[in-house]
Amino acid sequence: MKKLEKGLGFLDIFCIATGAMISSGLFVLPSLAYQKCGPGVFFAYVLAGIFVLPAMLSKAELSTAMPKSGGTYFFIDRSLGPPMGTLGGISNWFSLSLKSAFALIGLGVFFELSFPGISYFHVKLIACGLLFLFVCLNIFGAKEAGRMQVGMVLVLLSLLLLYIAVGLPKVQAERFFPVVPDNLGVLFSTVGFVFISYGGLTKIASVAEEVKNPSKTIPLAMVASWLVTGLFYGAVVFVTIGLLEPGTMMSTHTPLSLGAKAAAGIPGLILLSFAGILAFISTANAGILAASRNPMAMARDGLFPAFFSRINSRFRTPHYSIIFTGVFMLIVILFLDLEHLVEVASALMIFLFLLVNLSVIIMRCGRIPNYRPEFRAPLYPWMQIFGVGGCFFLLLKIGLFPLLITISFLFGALLWYWIYARPRVSRESGVVYVVQRLLSKRLSRGMLRKELREIIRERDEIVEDRFDVLIRDARILDIEESMKLDEFFRKVSRALSKRIGMKEETFYNLLWERERESSTVVASGLAIPHIVIPGEGKFGILLARCKDGIVFDEQTPSVNTVFVLLGTKEERNFHLKALAAIAQIAQDPEFEKSWFAAKSIDELRDAVLLGKRKRE
Repeated sequence: MKKLEKGLGFLDIFCIATGAMISSGLFVLPSLAYQKCGPGVFFAYVLAGIFVLPAMLSKAELSTAMPKSGGTYFFIDRSLGPPMGTLGGISNWFSLSLKSAFALIGLGVFFELSFPGISYFHVKLIACGLLFLFVCLNIFGAKEAGRMQVGMVLVLLSLLLLYIAVGLPKVQAERFFPVVPDNLGVLFSTVGFVFISYGGLTKIASVAEEVKNPSKTIPLAMVASWLVTGLFYGAVVFVTIGLLEPGTMMSTHTPLSLGAKAAAGIPGLILLSFAGILAFISTANAGILAASRNPMAMARDGLFPAFFSRINSRFRTPHYSIIFTGVFMLIVILFLDLEHLVEVASALMIFLFLLVNLSVIIMRCGRIPNYRPEFRAPLYPWMQIFGVGGCFFLLLKIGLFPLLITISFLFGALLWYWIYARPRVSRESGVVYVVQRLLSKRLSRGMLRKELREIIRERDEIVEDRFDVLIRDARILDIEESMKLDEFFRKVSRALSKRIGMKEETFYNLLWERERESSTVVASGLAIPHIVIPGEGKFGILLARCKDGIVFDEQTPSVNTVFVLLGTKEERNFHLKALAAIAQIAQDPEFEKSWFAAKSIDELRDAVLLGKRKRE
C-alpha cells in the first residue's frame, strides 16, 4: 500500500488548525452570537475555549499514540469499536466538510461588500470556482496545500493584530453592559453555538499521518493553536463589541470590517475585508485537506468502499477521497440552506469531542499493550470526566432542532454500519481490554496490540535491523515461580540445544563455565549470560522473565530479566552490538513497565522490539 508523504511541519499544521478556526468563527459568528446574548458573547468565546481544552489535550495524547489519517475517526474506532468509529468518522467528515462549504459561501459576504451589485447566485458560482481550485491544490499535495496555508494565516494574524492595536484605544466601556445575560442558559446556549469555532483542532489529528516527527510536533502545534486562537478570539471580539453600536452589531454579517472602519476609516474596512477573505479561503483549504482523510481512513478499515483509500502514485494524495469531499461540498453550496446546518455541525463537533475524551479513558483503563503516547494529557481522569460532562451539558443547551437532526444523522450512520460495514470488519477495540480486566478472562486476540506496534514503528521511523529479526525469532521463557540458577540453566539448555544442534549437557556446561569466569548480572534485576558456540555464522537470543526472580548469587538481588546470547567466534562484533542494544533498551523506563505488565509471550516480545535504542 502506498504511503502518504510526511511533508507537514510544525508551522504547517499550526496554520492548518489556526486558519480553520479564525474564519466564520470570528468574521461572521460574533454578530449572530451577539443576537443571542448581547455583550456576553465575549464570555461565550472564552467559555467555549475552556470546554474544548479537555478534548484538545485528549486529541494530543491520542495523536501521538496513533498518528494516522482520519485522526478523530481512527481514535474512536480503535478505542470504542467500529460502530462508534463509523459514527465518529462520518460525523467528523460531515462537520468538517460543512464548515468548509460554509466558509466558501461566507466569502460571498465580502465580495458583496466590495461589489454590491452581484447576486447570491454569483456568490455561489464564486464559491464553486474556489472549491475547484482547492480540490486541485489538495490533489497535487498536502505539502503544497500546507505552504499556501502558512502564507495566508501569517498575513491574517498580522492584520488582526493591527486591528487590535488600532481599535483597542477607541473601545467604549459602556457598550459591554449588561456583561452577562440575566438568563445563564442563554449564555451556555451561545457557548454551544460558537463551539464550532474551535473545530480546527480536529484538523491536526486528521492529517497526523503526514506530519514530520508527530510525537513532538502535534502536541506543540495543538497547544500553540489553541492559545493563539483563544487570545485572538477574546481580543478581537472584545474590541469589536467596544467599537460598534449594539444595533449595528446585531444587524451586520461583517462585524470586524465595520469595526475596522469605525477605528481606521475606509483603509481599515478594506484591510479587514481582505483579512476576512483570507480567513474563509484558509478554512476551505484546510477543511478539504482534513475532511478528505476521513473517507480514506474508513475505506482502509472496510467501513467505506475500497477505492476511497487509493493513493495517487504521482502526488501521493488520496485523490478519490478528495474529489468525493469536493462533490459533497459542491452539493451543499448549490442546494442547501446552511444556517441550521451550521448548528448541526457544531452539535456533531461537541459529540465528537465527547467521544474523544471517552477514548482516552478507555485506552488507559484497558492498559492496552503498545498504547504508548509520547504526550499524556494531564489531570487524568478528571480532565476527561470534565470534558465528557461539559459536552453533555452543551448538547442539552444547544437547542431542540439541532439536537434532533444530530440524533437522526447518527442513526443514519449506524444504519450504514449495520448494512454495509458490519459484515466486512472484524476488529478489536480498547473496550475488549477493559472488559478483559473486569472479568479477568483472556478475551483479546492481540489484533489491536499488533496494529499499535506497527503504528509505533511507523511513527518513530523504526527500520528493522538484524537485532529485531533475532528478537522476532527468539525463544521466550515466562517463568512464574522463583528458581535457582542451576535450574534456570537447565531450562535454557533444553530450550536452545536442539535449535543449534548441540547436546543439552554440553550447552549447560558452557553456560556454567561462562558464569564462573565472572557474573553475568549487569544491573539490578538484569542478567546477560553469553557463550561462544562451535561452528560458523550462528547467533541466537533467548529472552526470559521471572517475576519472582532467579537467584544468580546469594550476595546479589534476584534477577527478573534475562537475555541469553550465543554466537560463533566470527560474530564477536555483532555480539557487542547486541549487548549495546540490550543496554539501551533496559535503560528505558517504559521497557521495564511494559516488560512486567506483559500478559503473554507476544507482549514480552513487543516490549523488546519497541524498546528505545539506536538502530543501524
